[in-house]
Amino acid sequence: MKNRRFLIIAAIAVILAAGAGWWWTIGLAPKVAAVPAKRGTAVEIVYATGGVEPVTWAKVASLVRGRIVYICHCEGHDKKQGDVLARLDDHEARAALKELKAREEFLKSEMTRVSELITRGAATTQAYERASMELGQVQGLISVQNERISEYTIVSPMDGLVLRRDGETGEIAEVGQVLFRVGVPKPLQVVAEVNEEDIPRVKIGQTVLFRTDAFPDRRLEGTVSELTPMGDVAAKTFRMKAALPDDTPLKPGMSVEANIVTREKPNALLIPADALQGNAVFVVEGTRVRKQEVQIGIRGAREVEVLAGVKEGERVASLAPTGLNDGARVRVVATP
Repeated sequence: MKNRRFLIIAAIAVILAAGAGWWWTIGLAPKVAAVPAKRGTAVEIVYATGGVEPVTWAKVASLVRGRIVYICHCEGHDKKQGDVLARLDDHEARAALKELKAREEFLKSEMTRVSELITRGAATTQAYERASMELGQVQGLISVQNERISEYTIVSPMDGLVLRRDGETGEIAEVGQVLFRVGVPKPLQVVAEVNEEDIPRVKIGQTVLFRTDAFPDRRLEGTVSELTPMGDVAAKTFRMKAALPDDTPLKPGMSVEANIVTREKPNALLIPADALQGNAVFVVEGTRVRKQEVQIGIRGAREVEVLAGVKEGERVASLAPTGLNDGARVRVVATP
């Protein structure tokens, strides 16, 4: 009986010792994902952010400060060039015009009176010329005031769809405040900002891949159609425009991430970009890793091309922890 109990205790001790040894040698080993090097298309991209807008559109702003007395409820409706979109309170401007016209009538009658006095020799031609000059000045002011009054009526600058309206009746419109956006719904384009260090690689005609939270699982493409010749010194960016196909699901005003494909190479040997540590990777061999120097070609956002150092099918440690040493023991937790 005692011998049997002793054997059980000894077996438990051996199991505990084996478990402790496993935990010490393997259980504490860092976790890595082993991803095999595979063939695919290496893609070099330039990243940018931007927004969707029509190719042909206009912002309609107020040229004067005034209270909105009428504004059309016309979002999503077509408007012709010259159609009234809003009116501002112009009673003060019209009162000033009325005063100028009264002065005009007075000066016209004054010229008639002076002309009659000249025929009787009771006035000189200088008095007539002075009245004529004053009348011309007033008539010029009337023309300016009429033009100013027209600015209180906001009209559509083009034939198009009212894409957006900002403002309500009773609000004060400030000078330069955009009240409407009018444009042609198709075609659309993406206007994005590219960092100045990346702009030398961007060319007209390159493919652009877009990503937006509105369509997370849909492939969205465009083509670089325009590059601004001069960049923004403060932001250190250049403006890029990408044409969108007519069947794009993107809508004006959406924000997108743009990936401009600047170079492609088919049948390249690819590994995850997060497997790189400097110019080396860790090749997974069983439960240990071997540090291997590699030569990198095209660098993509998620994958990079390996020119030398790793063979097809060899597994590399993805997301390997910093400080991992050559020959270290690891735990492979996943092989995507």
